[in-house]
Amino acid sequence: MRRYIEERTVELGKYIVDNKCTVREAAKKFGISKSTVHKDVTQRLKTINLNLAGQVGSVLLENKLERHIRGGNATKEKYRKINVGVGR
Repeated sequence: MRRYIEERTVELGKYIVDNKCTVREAAKKFGISKSTVHKDVTQRLKTINLNLAGQVGSVLLENKLERHIRGGNATKEKYRKINVGVGR
């Protein structure tokens, strides 16, 4: 594996753990695709730093368990904005 990929992978892992952020947020911050972030932190990181990979896995699992709540809140906010000016 090329050196810059290893460095990016570790940097992504540390960023996700430190900020408890989602793959989407990390991808936006680093200016790369979500698929690249996901592959880096779920596959490549295991061969580079197993301890960090475990920490990232915990954050990603927590995000996965909470995603239905975030989606529900986003939908609620969307309809709140639509209904603000209607008949009230």
